[in-house]
Amino acid sequence: MERTPGEPDRADPKRRFEELFEAYYEPLLGYALRRVEQPADAADVLADVFLVAWRRIDDVPPGADARLWLYGVARRTLSTSKRGRRRRDRLGDRLRSHLTETAPPAAEPDREAPARVRAALGRLSDDDRELLTLVGWEGLAPSEVATVLDLEPGVVRVRLLRARRRLRRELAIGADVKRPNIGGHVGDERATARLVTEDGR
Repeated sequence: MERTPGEPDRADPKRRFEELFEAYYEPLLGYALRRVEQPADAADVLADVFLVAWRRIDDVPPGADARLWLYGVARRTLSTSKRGRRRRDRLGDRLRSHLTETAPPAAEPDREAPARVRAALGRLSDDDRELLTLVGWEGLAPSEVATVLDLEPGVVRVRLLRARRRLRRELAIGADVKRPNIGGHVGDERATARLVTEDGR
């Protein structure tokens, strides 16, 4: 019986790590690219995430929960990382080399994200913005966001409702506020709509 990428393989942790990397490095790269200034910084974040996954391979949950576990690691890595170069072990070097060869070029944020939406998001709190972008940009359901943020699903739903109301209020203001650079991309109109609609999963 074929295993899913997140299913434990106690006999061969290297194989399981490689399967996790192949299955999830693209969505995690997108997550990082939408939250940093430079693509090279996203590669560093991704290297850290998979370094943690390798060191804690037995802690990675099975099945689809592996993806949410990796999102949680990525979120914590972004919140604690500092700019600047650090020495990396060979795993980090190999990951960066692989990303340089295979990752698609980062999209122009001004072409993808409506300026008014980006400006409104930039005026929200970090917590509100993270909730909205996990749903709108990453396409996660509130229950999945709860796993990533280590919160109860009911708490996430209440906070998401309030964050969407605050975003709609900011959008309604429509004032000429200088647009801050929040480093986010919105890939299509549906992603933008998910930021403000309350009929999410």
